[in-house]
Amino acid sequence: MSSPITKKNAVTPAKAMVAAISGYAMDGFDLLILGFMLPAISVSLALDPSQAGSLVTWTLIGAVIGGIVFGHLSDRYGRIRILTVTILMFSIFTGLCAVAQGYRDLLAYRTLAGVGLGGEFGIGMALIAEAWPKEKRNRASAWVGIGWQLGVLLAAFITPPLLSVIGWRGMFLVGLLPALVSFVIRRSMGEPEGFTRHVEKTPQLSFAARIKLLFADRATSKASLGIFILCSVQNFGYYGLMIWMPSYLSSSFGFSLTKSGLWTAVTVVGMTFGIWLFGVLADRFARWKIFLLYQFGAVAMVVVYAQLRDPTVMLFTGAIMGMFVNGMIGGYGALISDTFPPQARATAQNVLFNLGRGVGGFGPLVIGLLAAQISFTAAITLLALIYLLDIVATLFLLPKKQSNEDSLGAIG
Repeated sequence: MSSPITKKNAVTPAKAMVAAISGYAMDGFDLLILGFMLPAISVSLALDPSQAGSLVTWTLIGAVIGGIVFGHLSDRYGRIRILTVTILMFSIFTGLCAVAQGYRDLLAYRTLAGVGLGGEFGIGMALIAEAWPKEKRNRASAWVGIGWQLGVLLAAFITPPLLSVIGWRGMFLVGLLPALVSFVIRRSMGEPEGFTRHVEKTPQLSFAARIKLLFADRATSKASLGIFILCSVQNFGYYGLMIWMPSYLSSSFGFSLTKSGLWTAVTVVGMTFGIWLFGVLADRFARWKIFLLYQFGAVAMVVVYAQLRDPTVMLFTGAIMGMFVNGMIGGYGALISDTFPPQARATAQNVLFNLGRGVGGFGPLVIGLLAAQISFTAAITLLALIYLLDIVATLFLLPKKQSNEDSLGAIG
């Protein structure tokens, strides 16, 4: 099943954190550099807008598929082993994008790279749950969530200057670097002791059996539905805001691309702080109450932000809005790990989060349609309504219990 655990390859909390953060940072980095590259790719390969947009859509579809497949494989064969496979798969097909000759082969490579990306979040969160003490699980999971933001910020800083020098094909070659990271991770780490101990005690389950554990009883089914709603709202709001914010700032205030990028970067900094703060608060207070605090904050701040007309005020308010809107991702990993048993932990993480990411992929489309029919201001304001659905799910569907380490669905 896995290599024997020795002092040399034992999974320490620090090693687990490096493995989880690096994978999720790669996820955020990849999607943002693709956004930067789309205009250049479109010109080079003569893509129309729908074809260019489909490269993003099919990356997310691939991530949903990868999340489902690799979540199950991780629960069966090990966290580190499958984490390495996902990174290698992403790296290989991202590298192949650099030699794409047309739309069809580029679309195929992007989809398969997305399949590799899909396993990153859930496997990393399961790894953290089994390597960190329960009393620090919320903040540890939040740090993994910060990994995405680090990847986004890295892409924002290095892509513009690099793209002008090495072109879009060269940027895709940068995607080969995670292969080296995966090699180092695999050589220096075994499987978490908590995972290997549990595997020795329990029989292996089929994929269908693991999925059934997500609906083991009424309470567990409610929790699965509630988590799916939270993940869907999280991704819908994030993609809806981040994809359209530069256009909103440009059309409403005449911001240049550089100035829009600065305002967006400040929002990302606020998101990063919000994720960190969520983890700290959730380890000290009831996690479901912190979810409610952030959800009410998201409703209020999105509405306020859409009404602002002073650019300086918008700069600071954007950071506060980002804190509430994206800070909640700091709690999903620990919530899912605490809700489901170890033999379905990575499956639950990847299936629920990536299905939510699939729903969230419609965020930019819906915001774009609303903006075309009414206005960007009205579209951003209406976005606040989805967080009301979050509030209902938290109050009536989510478990209030913080830890469910070994039971098969006894959610209080």
